[in-house]
Amino acid sequence: MRALAQFVMRGPLQAGGVAAVTTAIPLLFWIGAAVIGLVILRLGIGKGLNIALWALLPALGWSWFGQDPTALAVLLEVMLMASILRLSLSWEKALLAGSFLAIVTGLMLPVIYPGLLDDLVRTGVSFYEQYNAEVARSLGDELETVIRDTMNASMAGTYLVTGVAMTMLARAWQAGLYNPGGFRKEFHAFRLSPAVAVLCAVTMVAGPLLGLNSMLLGWAAGTPLFIASLALVHGVVGRKNLNGQWLVLFYIALVLLGPSLMFLLVVVAFVDSWLDIRGRIKPAGPAE
Repeated sequence: MRALAQFVMRGPLQAGGVAAVTTAIPLLFWIGAAVIGLVILRLGIGKGLNIALWALLPALGWSWFGQDPTALAVLLEVMLMASILRLSLSWEKALLAGSFLAIVTGLMLPVIYPGLLDDLVRTGVSFYEQYNAEVARSLGDELETVIRDTMNASMAGTYLVTGVAMTMLARAWQAGLYNPGGFRKEFHAFRLSPAVAVLCAVTMVAGPLLGLNSMLLGWAAGTPLFIASLALVHGVVGRKNLNGQWLVLFYIALVLLGPSLMFLLVVVAFVDSWLDIRGRIKPAGPAE
């Protein structure tokens, strides 16, 4: 991947070509988004937007003719977050901007792609009626609404998470080429401010009270907290100079335990925004 980053930074032709080709090829759109993020972070928003036009054309093609907004949504997420990060040097502001765009995306999907969501809802209803009839009977007329909200939130949330991952990849590329170790130091130190942590927590619980899609708000507001929790884990491991196998075990546990561990991590990230857990941990001394 480092070789790819070096290649695209040779000039606009190389960057635009890679962005256009990878966005046009199914399942490779994420590379195009990361390339655009790298150009924005390194060369500025103006040059980044010029290169982004190369990727926007196939992304618009997929969204219009293929009825698949994934490439376009992820590209827009990366463009926004990379631009905010370039201007402010703040991951907190970048993640908040991405979360806001995810909410907008979730609100727009039923309007722009009603047929796509209808197909997904019909598939979901059929699945529950055939394989989980008890749940279908308990929900009754609410089954279709619940599935629609779930599908809508999952799509917008997945675009957000993918966009965050590609923005981080672009930042890692930038650091690897021009500032070795910079991204690691930056990520290990990242935590949310108390005000933003409270904003995210309130947003996560406000959905049912306001009659909004609580799952969509949960994805949007929970993602910054979850990213902060991952930064906390990496930061603690780095501060204590622990073996990388601890991180491997952590991610295995995350896959196995799933939502239960994710919820715990979100709570820990909220607490960390107030207590600064890393700052209270004594760094490991030099190995003897």
